[in-house]
Amino acid sequence: MQRNPPHMSIIQNRKAFHDYFIEEKLEAGLVLEGWEVKAIRAGRVQLKESYVDWKNGAFWLIGCHITPLQSASTHINPDPVRPRKLLMSQEQINRFIGKVERAGYTMMALDLHYAKGNVKAEVGLAKGKKLHDKRDTEKDREWQREKQRVMKNQRGAA
Repeated sequence: MQRNPPHMSIIQNRKAFHDYFIEEKLEAGLVLEGWEVKAIRAGRVQLKESYVDWKNGAFWLIGCHITPLQSASTHINPDPVRPRKLLMSQEQINRFIGKVERAGYTMMALDLHYAKGNVKAEVGLAKGKKLHDKRDTEKDREWQREKQRVMKNQRGAA
């Protein structure tokens, strides 16, 4: 999926890329309260333990921790880990439901970012990695780093 303007990332879920193979990505809106938007703008959000679940005819972001600001309204009692509804088109919902229920995929929140001033979530269709897959990924990453070091040293010596 290509986006025209580059999005300004708020937070990324790096653990998801370590523990899962990400097959497909999708941008979805979030239903947020005012204090949550203020806290997200202040960078007080964590996606590490979050996932996406299908309930009551919609996808919900579960386990996303948004720490309320001290200056949040005094008349509300903020819940930092409440489930937050994801806004997706019916076509996207139908496609993802089929893959989650039949093919055994998991939906993960990959990152939160701004798009045209709104907070959006990038959701990915994920399949779990085995331990040997994680080792292979780490080996590839280290090899790429080593290759870059060698190329940099060769350019510097020439």
